[in-house]
Amino acid sequence: MTGFLRRQFLAGASLSIGAGAAGRFAGVSPVSAALANSIAPSSATESHDSLRNLAARRGLFYGSAMKSGQITEDPAFTAAVIADCSAIVPEYELKRVITEPSPGRFDFSGADRLSRFTQDHDMLMRGHTLVWHLANPAWLEAALTEAPSLKTHMFDYIETAMRRYGNRVPVWDVVNEAVAPEEGDFLGRRIGSPWFKAFGDSYIDDAFHHARAVAPDAVLAYNDYGVEMSGSWYGARRRAMLLLLEGLLARNVPIDMVGIQGHLIAFDKAFDEDVFAGFLAEIAGMGLKITITEFDITDRKGPADPAIRDAEVAALGRRFLDVALDSKALAGFLSWGLSDRYFWIPEDPEQQPPKGQKLRPLPLDENLAKKPLWDAIAGALRES
Repeated sequence: MTGFLRRQFLAGASLSIGAGAAGRFAGVSPVSAALANSIAPSSATESHDSLRNLAARRGLFYGSAMKSGQITEDPAFTAAVIADCSAIVPEYELKRVITEPSPGRFDFSGADRLSRFTQDHDMLMRGHTLVWHLANPAWLEAALTEAPSLKTHMFDYIETAMRRYGNRVPVWDVVNEAVAPEEGDFLGRRIGSPWFKAFGDSYIDDAFHHARAVAPDAVLAYNDYGVEMSGSWYGARRRAMLLLLEGLLARNVPIDMVGIQGHLIAFDKAFDEDVFAGFLAEIAGMGLKITITEFDITDRKGPADPAIRDAEVAALGRRFLDVALDSKALAGFLSWGLSDRYFWIPEDPEQQPPKGQKLRPLPLDENLAKKPLWDAIAGALRES
């Protein structure tokens, strides 16, 4: 691997950066400076115990998914993000259905606003995502069916997105959610993906190789879900993901990091610390860094009493984060939203807890008050 950024980002101990980080990185690449700033304590808040600052003391980043409209439409929420977050990932505005609605006609306006926001507040911006089986424009789905030999549909987009942001987006989810053992493939591959149907699993290798050629200094990640909890479905997905990673490394595919989404389910699925720790150890043993990328805890099956739900969500979150933070391969973690005000699961009856209660899966409540989950995250960062 080349580039100062990736050497610093992927060397665990070197991430222990304090308030003087920017000075220590004087004279190095803009990407490295952005990384250093993102894991330095924030000067935008007087709170020494913000999640950002607690993470920084461990050489980690903490962040959240965000939509660009929230910056101007909800200043109170934006202030909470600035206080607690050292990293941002666009919730939807780097998905191709948004950024390339018709062939060659690009709209990165939302992602551009988020990029400026992160630059203004010394945050890291994570690029999510370049190649995914979902959130593709209809024209692309049709093109992959009609002319499956044209990998230019993938290569051109990777180049357009990565070159647009350059050093401002130092980490990219190159391929997202490529395993699905439930689809019946003996290797657990997502064979229903339009990319797989067009190119077989060579599209994954090719996407990473092209991303490295376009952005030699970028940290290149594979991101997936459904590997955190106990049970046969989760176990099959863990095995499929490890097979995928082993194959990529055996073929010298340039992958640096694994994103584990971290969508947890309270009051339903069991969490086994030893199983999850073993899974993280397998990934770390491959020489890959780890980021928890989309952390939240659904409480839909909990009782009506929000205090009971909050307590169980916090307890599960603490157990999960204690294991994650024990891994020397962990670079940081992001929640998929900071406040219940903007939780991503649609507000429909099937997704709601009993008796009309609202879901409470994120660190802050709808009024931006800290919940037990915020305390659990802070406690894990202080004590794990």
